[in-house]
Amino acid sequence: MGLISEFKEFALKGSVVDMAIGVIIGAAFKDIVTSFTDNFINPIIASLGGADIAGSFVLPWVDKAALLAGVPEENVAETLASVSINYGAFITAIINFLIMALILFFMLKAINTLKSGVGKLKKGKKEEAPAPAPEPSDEVKLLTEIKDLLKAQKK
Repeated sequence: MGLISEFKEFALKGSVVDMAIGVIIGAAFKDIVTSFTDNFINPIIASLGGADIAGSFVLPWVDKAALLAGVPEENVAETLASVSINYGAFITAIINFLIMALILFFMLKAINTLKSGVGKLKKGKKEEAPAPAPEPSDEVKLLTEIKDLLKAQKK
């Protein structure tokens, strides 16, 4: 029973629940960013010269003739891709990551600007300063002095 209760306590901690919510929202946000990239950014890049960077090379130790022997013509590209390093796809993934990072940066910057604007509105309202701590009574001061003297005598 102890293991189950420990797991329940761990799983229901605020930080774990917050992290789970963040992962779910992040997955949904990924779809939004991917859609934005695919439907807005990539067409702009394509109009400037191509959306994908093509590039790959077959590993030098692979015998192409032996590999392609008996492979139907429509499957040749797929067969060659299985033994090649596709650096173009990697570069495209890096570009997509940079686009997503840039979008996230601007979104977070906008959110922080909105938060600071809301904070300024709250600060604009008259804030009451916290009341100073009341001064201890004479009896408390006397007891504190006695306590300090007793500590000094024990040393």
